[in-house]
Amino acid sequence: METNEGYRIPEELDALREQVGRIIREEIIAAEKKCDPDDAEIHQDDYARIARKVQAADMWCMGSPKQYGGGGLGTFDMCVLTEEMAQHRMGLYNPGAGVFGRTPPPVIWGGNQDQIQRYAVPTLKNAWHTFFAITEPSGGSDPAGAIQCRAVRKGDTYVINGTKIFISHAHEAEWGVVFTRTDPKAGRSGVTCFIINKGQPGFTARPFRTIRTSALPNEVSFEDCVVPIEQRLGEEGQGLNLCLDLLTRLRFPYSACNIGVGVAALKMAIDYSKQRSTFGEVLAKRQAIQWMLADSEVELRAARWLTWEGAWKADRREEFRTEASVAKLYSSEVLGRVVDRAVQIHGGYGVSKELPLERWYREARVRRIGEGPSEVHRMVIARTLLR
Repeated sequence: METNEGYRIPEELDALREQVGRIIREEIIAAEKKCDPDDAEIHQDDYARIARKVQAADMWCMGSPKQYGGGGLGTFDMCVLTEEMAQHRMGLYNPGAGVFGRTPPPVIWGGNQDQIQRYAVPTLKNAWHTFFAITEPSGGSDPAGAIQCRAVRKGDTYVINGTKIFISHAHEAEWGVVFTRTDPKAGRSGVTCFIINKGQPGFTARPFRTIRTSALPNEVSFEDCVVPIEQRLGEEGQGLNLCLDLLTRLRFPYSACNIGVGVAALKMAIDYSKQRSTFGEVLAKRQAIQWMLADSEVELRAARWLTWEGAWKADRREEFRTEASVAKLYSSEVLGRVVDRAVQIHGGYGVSKELPLERWYREARVRRIGEGPSEVHRMVIARTLLR
């Protein structure tokens, strides 16, 4: 039987999305006004107050497994919610300012129960910062070939030596994971993952500044860092198998975050175009401005559907790696174009720190590099087409 009714988000998810959006509009944006425009987080008292409300509403760590204290929502659900969470000044790299909880590196769910209870569960409960160290000065897009950081087994311990780069939160994290080479001749099957504790001897993290203002990256060094075998995640040589599918899945909420900031920038551009007059007419009546707004709307809708399609496949356990590359590539490049147009429409105000646009403009540039640069995702897509 034919129907004209299109796809609709389930009522419960739609209600949850509205609740998330209300917290962003009424709580997070208000808290951000007390902060410096470049602050990475809201003030601690505001964070604690809003987080308590979120926990009371049973909206804490909604994408984490329910048996460990999370909400148990799937990838598609989290894409819908993340788009709302990201619509504020610091939202691109700290969606929701962290008040909806912080999730640990997904590889921890591949660990044993002792590791999950010791690391993952308190992270969900206490909103700890964690880190994920895979990228090295030699590269990040090809971990199977680029990882040089060595872990040598000595009895019931491993000794780690090497350097990681661009590791967010490493200087403030309670713990994190590092990917090392345990067999220099084995390629992909020679990479092993370990848990690293805060203050572990031989482990140091040095934050440095980039164009991005949130989630400062670090240079992480390991100098004869001794790690007990109990901190190995999974079997030796299985580090990449442990993480690639889990990390690929995360590219959908990452893409939704791009879309959310793009939506916020477009809303600002629309509102300003209706108010700002030049030569006797509001900007909204100028065809050049109308086309900028229209192009942004079309591209954001396309990015959303590409992201949703891939997330839906991931939840159904269908093959989704190409879809993840499509979503990440397109959403990150759309974000740059949408924010650029919004800045242009605002003129001088667009580059003022009084508005969030200049921050989004800077931080959006990183999205075409982080989580795999655009060129690598084009290679992945082309490989699928030519297979």
